[in-house]
Amino acid sequence: MASIVLAGGGTAGHIEPALAVARVWKSQNPHDEVTFLGTATSTGVPFIACTCEVCKSSNPKDKRLRSSILVESSTTRVVIDTGPDFRQQILREKINKLDAVILTHEHKDHIAGLDEVKAFNFINKIVMPVYSTGQVKSALIREFAYIFAEIKYPGIPEIEVILFDNDPFLVGDILFEPINVMHYNLPVKGFKINDFAYITDANFISNSEKEKLKNLNVLVLNSLRKEPHISHFTFDQAIDLVKELNPRKAYFTHISHQLGLHEEVTKELPLNIELAFDGLQLII
Repeated sequence: MASIVLAGGGTAGHIEPALAVARVWKSQNPHDEVTFLGTATSTGVPFIACTCEVCKSSNPKDKRLRSSILVESSTTRVVIDTGPDFRQQILREKINKLDAVILTHEHKDHIAGLDEVKAFNFINKIVMPVYSTGQVKSALIREFAYIFAEIKYPGIPEIEVILFDNDPFLVGDILFEPINVMHYNLPVKGFKINDFAYITDANFISNSEKEKLKNLNVLVLNSLRKEPHISHFTFDQAIDLVKELNPRKAYFTHISHQLGLHEEVTKELPLNIELAFDGLQLII
């Protein structure tokens, strides 16, 4: 098993040479894996009390937990977003070691399960690193005040919030490059990892950020439904964006029951686009 150790100090230009080495090495050793822990919008699928054909479907691919992915190398495991279904997702995938959490933004369907990292505090004997922007950290302090209290109640999660903004950062041997997108008027972070990018909760990407996403091997985009929405790409908008960015392969996530049956919607997609589903695994 090959490995690389980087020694760098400072920020921005000081660490960029080390990151450049990491990019080259990872491009030559593309053995990271991504597992879709969940692929639904904030309501999940089925939607509570709904009797539509999607919510009544017996196809496992129409059963969607809230959106999240697991990114892992031979030595490092990172979850992007800990939504309300985090516990169920971790148990389903039999994940018994986790090295860090990265949060895209502060909406509850992406952070509500953060309390569950306390299991890894106990089993892995670590304080869980949680990577977030300053804006997301402020939300965590509001939503999980007990975690940040000066006098801590026994058994609460132990986390260390590590701030990031626009610069690439390493978690173990996995390099994450932030991508800035907008979710209506809320800034959200996507991530580029190797030749793979993950964009959830977006309806606008600037031209400068699009340049980082062109001609990838795999691009993941949110595609909520076919009807217009104030803060998410629609089905047609996501297809048009894939055509513009020209990845070899694209997957849609953050899907509503309103998009339609997995099997039927798949028939409407171009050959290089698929609907992601819970449990889907990719080599990146």
